[in-house]
Amino acid sequence: MLRDDGSVVATRQNGALRPVSAAGQPVRDLHPIIRGELLDADLELQAPVPVAGAELLAPIGSFPRNIFCIGKNYRAHALEFTTSGFDASAGAATPTDVIPTAPIVFSKPFTSVIGPGDLIEPHPHLTSKLDYEAELAVVIGRGGRDIALADALDHVFGYTIVNDVTARDRQQHHRQWLLGKGMDTFCPMGPAVVTADEVDLANTVVECRVNGELRQKASVADLIFDVPTLIRDLSAGMTLVPGDVIATGTPAGVGIGFDPPRFLRSGDEVSATIEPIGTLTNRIG
Repeated sequence: MLRDDGSVVATRQNGALRPVSAAGQPVRDLHPIIRGELLDADLELQAPVPVAGAELLAPIGSFPRNIFCIGKNYRAHALEFTTSGFDASAGAATPTDVIPTAPIVFSKPFTSVIGPGDLIEPHPHLTSKLDYEAELAVVIGRGGRDIALADALDHVFGYTIVNDVTARDRQQHHRQWLLGKGMDTFCPMGPAVVTADEVDLANTVVECRVNGELRQKASVADLIFDVPTLIRDLSAGMTLVPGDVIATGTPAGVGIGFDPPRFLRSGDEVSATIEPIGTLTNRIG
């Protein structure tokens, strides 16, 4: 999404952004495209806009319902989180029993969403333990309920990047994860949605850098519960709708995984990279 007298959908082409219109009017929201109400034949590309200086917005800025998030979905991260002392749900868990046997699901409110380049609010009156989590996110294109595993990827419109920003002290105190992960600006998203046909999940790598230092790097192939499994399980008895987002979980290397922990501070720059989607960069305000 591109800010241009409001928001307008744009596609990236030859190093530039091409605003999209239909029937002579700018397309202001990605949802009609996700739902299939606007097809490729309906869309017209306008004059290129240089990427440099363009203000990008979160690619899906309003939600019909939900941003689903998956916790502890990489083995190494499940271990680092459970043994960090911040996992209030872990009890007396040992390294041999920290791997979830079913997806751990929570959500973020749409009010937490910000776009590339936007500032992450540190909320200093609420937390002193701010952390980052780079994640591949799935955008549902075709809704459904009780989706079969074999059909799950047919329901994917595309993929984007989410930084599941977390206040570890609030997460620990409340035990449930919503309050520690749902504060305003805690869901940076972008820089684009790449359609499903352009992403090879078996060869997709998630990376995260803080102030240029590589902190996280893992293959999506290492997910405990892969994308088809997540779609199957989330849709069991509950209808997924076009535009729903599923953040698939974060690899090892978050701040609480270090000894001592390395929490984010004002001015820090967090960059999450997944090709071919690009890099999502935000600073702490």
